[in-house]
Amino acid sequence: MIIPATSAKAAADPVVFMEGGPGGDAIGAIPFLIASHVNRDRDLIVMTQRGALHSRPNLACPEIDRFNATAVGLPYDAPSTGRGLVRAAKECRDRLTAEGIDLTAYNTTENAADFAALRNALGIKRWNVYGYSYGTDLGLTYLRRHPQGIRSLAIDSVVPPQIVSLPWAWDSAQEGINAIFAACEAQPACHARYPDLSRTLTEQVRRLEANPLTLTVPPPGGGTPVKVVLDGGTLVNLLVADGRPVPSADVPAALYELAAGNPERLARAQAAGATPAVGEFAHGLTHSVACAEWVPGHSKRDVLTAGRRAFPGWPDSVLAHAPQLPFEHDLCRAWNVPDRTAVQRIATHSDVPALIVSGTFDAKTGASWGPYAGRTLPRSTAVVVPGITHWVVPQEPCAASVLLSFLARPTAPDTGCVAGVVPKPFTLIP
Repeated sequence: MIIPATSAKAAADPVVFMEGGPGGDAIGAIPFLIASHVNRDRDLIVMTQRGALHSRPNLACPEIDRFNATAVGLPYDAPSTGRGLVRAAKECRDRLTAEGIDLTAYNTTENAADFAALRNALGIKRWNVYGYSYGTDLGLTYLRRHPQGIRSLAIDSVVPPQIVSLPWAWDSAQEGINAIFAACEAQPACHARYPDLSRTLTEQVRRLEANPLTLTVPPPGGGTPVKVVLDGGTLVNLLVADGRPVPSADVPAALYELAAGNPERLARAQAAGATPAVGEFAHGLTHSVACAEWVPGHSKRDVLTAGRRAFPGWPDSVLAHAPQLPFEHDLCRAWNVPDRTAVQRIATHSDVPALIVSGTFDAKTGASWGPYAGRTLPRSTAVVVPGITHWVVPQEPCAASVLLSFLARPTAPDTGCVAGVVPKPFTLIP
């Protein structure tokens, strides 16, 4: 899709968007991009990535969607839960391969080549690239392998291709969660109401892992109540999840309510997972990329070691699973795609102007990884926006204005507004 610029005189160099995931719906992101005025001065080009919704073939896995819907009522890290997930993934893989789909063709190298081919097909001399989350991994790979025609690169919530792995996810979780706790401590009312959040979280992770809670609650939007299980792994992943089922401003309140015997806020957040959009997310692309590019080279022991380093005192049963990708080693054995780390786990060195945007509350791609990626991008500008989670630009008008400034002047963007951004006040319970 091409969304025209809203200004009367559009610049000649459009913006091409790279969706996250891997496996997210790029077309579904268009309203957020328009609301952030990404197409104010330039046409906006949005292409579905290979395997994602609206592509042919589509690597959706309704089998995994349906399993995830039931998993809200299962212990997060129980071996039986892992077997169910792997079984669903294998069913999806078997179906896709029976249809003649070559899963080895779904990787970041081929994905980047698609965007190079798109620019040529559209006859565009130069364009600007904007990606978030996995789209930054893709954008950096694209810049490294196909630098021709790239005027600028903007990356938001950064996944550096040379470092992304399952153990890496624990570093990001620690950084994002600790940033929320530090922001609460910096607000006198929050600090007075919720002292020592780190200790409270550790206590609750340990307590729930030893004695999980089973509740029946309605989903956040209402409807038929569903069974949910809250154990230590569930709690951690509610704090890390993309789009955070528990908003950042509510995290301290939710933890203290839980400690006081009221798990309702967290249970309802977990219940949201009981009604997924079946067949929309391309899990097949997710695992084809993750199993080829992120998982190889690091053992289960490496994941546990990284978890222990990030959160000492937490149970090993929680720390053995990378946040958001539980049982991925087991799943990857069933998914069975070849190791591509030798061609993918490489830093991008480039003089193309780059904007790097991170949010301090991002527990999926920690804020420090933005400047880290910038070490090999000498003409880059890195901004870290306080109090924002994953995918910064749609959440914070200042970040959107920085992006537009960068697109206008890639070597001299106006970042002045960032200094005035402060985290929103936290929710205070009586």
